[in-house]
Amino acid sequence: MKLSIIGAGTMGSVYANNVAKMPGVQPAGVCDLDESRARMAADVCGTNAYTSVDDMLAAEQPDVVCVCLPTYLHKEYVLKLAAQGIHVICEKPIALNAEDAKEMQEACERSGVRLFIGHVVRFFPNYVDALKRAHSGHIGKAGMMHLKRYGSYPQGFDGWYADMGKSGGVVMDLMIHDIDFACAAMGKPESVFAKISRAEGMDYAQVTLKFSEGRMASLTAFWGYPGPFTTQFEIVGTQGVVRFDSNAIQSLDIKVKASEAEAGEAVQVPSSPANHDPYYYEVKHFIECIQSGEQAIVTADDARLAVAVALAAEQSNKLGQPVEVSI
Repeated sequence: MKLSIIGAGTMGSVYANNVAKMPGVQPAGVCDLDESRARMAADVCGTNAYTSVDDMLAAEQPDVVCVCLPTYLHKEYVLKLAAQGIHVICEKPIALNAEDAKEMQEACERSGVRLFIGHVVRFFPNYVDALKRAHSGHIGKAGMMHLKRYGSYPQGFDGWYADMGKSGGVVMDLMIHDIDFACAAMGKPESVFAKISRAEGMDYAQVTLKFSEGRMASLTAFWGYPGPFTTQFEIVGTQGVVRFDSNAIQSLDIKVKASEAEAGEAVQVPSSPANHDPYYYEVKHFIECIQSGEQAIVTADDARLAVAVALAAEQSNKLGQPVEVSI
């Protein structure tokens, strides 16, 4: 399968590095307005560099294109690719609003091509394992989640992250990983309550999601954190808890409510080291879905729901009260 990449920034370079190692995938051009960046990424995966998307598509005739552009450009290029009958793997979030996301989804459906959104957390071993534990009943019925994601303030090529109209801010760009994960664990939230604090070089959000049957998820995201990039989660069930802290040595810690004979015993299940990073497995999975016709682990509907929740959080912050999720 021939695969092209649009955008050779941080994510485009990650994709290029992974595609270079992927059996059955033929790199078919990397495009970026910055020729030197396009060339560097193209050299990594042994393909040609372009500064024009149209020139690349005409010359390479790809089967699938990875859109690794800033969020505000996603819709334009997904629609362009769909119109030419090309499958799309688009970085998250799918779009800046649910209406654009729906339009992108419908355009791909009309053209008979697949649209995949890169919510890569679903492919991180620790998160995959935790979700399985929560769904299997290993910790009983999951009723509470706490998720945190901290990082430095991102620097885009033109400062686009700091422009709410282009990035959507910390909730839409960073917290959306944990929004998607929480929804994967518990379904569609009934309501969202949020408090967001913004200043120069800092964007901090605290969001509470209320699900059916009284289940809750508390999410925190922080751009401007002075320490190392940090992710943490805790899923609390009626019979145990699953915890993860990226700063801890062990990768996954599961404590199960013990029987009398097992009282005091903790069960810890660390993730096995992977041969490739999660982005590799994500792209590989999406390509296999194109080939088999199977539904992906992450669907366009999932991505649209995550955007709807992020927008509800922004609205809640403005109103100072909980907001229902509409999609």
